[in-house]
Amino acid sequence: MRSVFSWWMCALFIVFFASCGEGDEPVGPVAPDKPAEPARRTVLLYFAADNNLAPYAKTDLEEAKAGLLASSVEGIHLLVYCDFGGDVRLIELVKEGDAVSEKVIREYGERNSVGVDETREVFSDAFTHPDYEAESYALVYWSHGDGWIPYPVPSTRWIGQDKGEGDKRMNLSDFISTLEGMPHLDFIYFDACFMQSIEVAYALREYTDYYMASPTETPGTGAPYERILSAMLTEGASVEMADIYYQTYETYYNGTVHGGYTTEDWTAGASICVLSTAELESLASLTAQLLPEDALEVADLRSLSFNYDKRSKNSSVYVGYYDWDDMMQALLDEADYATWKQAFDASVAYWATTPMNYSSSAGMFSMEGTSGISHYIPQSLTSDAAAAYRDTEWYEAAGLAKLGW
Repeated sequence: MRSVFSWWMCALFIVFFASCGEGDEPVGPVAPDKPAEPARRTVLLYFAADNNLAPYAKTDLEEAKAGLLASSVEGIHLLVYCDFGGDVRLIELVKEGDAVSEKVIREYGERNSVGVDETREVFSDAFTHPDYEAESYALVYWSHGDGWIPYPVPSTRWIGQDKGEGDKRMNLSDFISTLEGMPHLDFIYFDACFMQSIEVAYALREYTDYYMASPTETPGTGAPYERILSAMLTEGASVEMADIYYQTYETYYNGTVHGGYTTEDWTAGASICVLSTAELESLASLTAQLLPEDALEVADLRSLSFNYDKRSKNSSVYVGYYDWDDMMQALLDEADYATWKQAFDASVAYWATTPMNYSSSAGMFSMEGTSGISHYIPQSLTSDAAAAYRDTEWYEAAGLAKLGW
């Protein structure tokens, strides 16, 4: 009897557990956890300020914090690369209640913030890291600047300056290489001198929708970040951002005596221009088509064109940044100029200037009749600068060989 009972009990348990297993099987495959939605926007504010501008950069970082605290824009990552001399870090500014905190993303130690590999590394940390994936991206580059001119022709500033170990600068072609492989940018804004030149804008056309900068020297204090930040964090708001920038400095300019400034309120004027890069290739083609074969001598052309560069022409740092609209008006007949001007106007999304701007070399100067975009006109066709200019993309695209340059 004991053996029969045991066999029967075993059979009963087998049937019971088999039925339980069948009931527990899932109907279909288990759905994986839903991935986090990307942020609406990631903006990188890149302070290459290991130079004499470091105190202003530190102030602008605090302004950015105040702007973020006052902003109602949500779903964003505001990343800030901070090189004020000494140890360098990448942080995220995070709004928490009634305060803004600094979340350290990465510490780099001492480094050359205008080096190609170093800059590309930071751009990758900010723009390609999964934690900062977004629907749109933007870049603010803050430092010294000197347009398209390559280092070291002549002894000017170029893009960025790092004086941590020696004196290092970045060429435009090198800056372009740092953007390769990065997401397309809503805007690139250079908070640096002389950067609104057609040569720079054209070189950046494939990497950004809007290019923002000043054709002349910029306020040492930098942009009013506490005021422009909400627009900076909003996709498609480049024109609004530029207008807030201008309105701020116009108010300072109109409210006090010209010719001086403080670290709080720059009262010596400012100018800002935004270009739509989608228009630049057709504008280059039209320029090449319309340029005459027998043009004015470069000396005559320079005399007829406004010069944003107020440094001494005899100094080693002089480049010459001439108003592009003035230059084309001097080169073209009335009908061709009207055709060109229509295309030019279509590329300019925003341009505004106070009646006067300030030069660290020449003091206050009039901005009357300016159009906001500079163009190089060589002083000598045999100079190192002219030779370097022939290597720019713009020289080829705009057909400047027709002028004998």
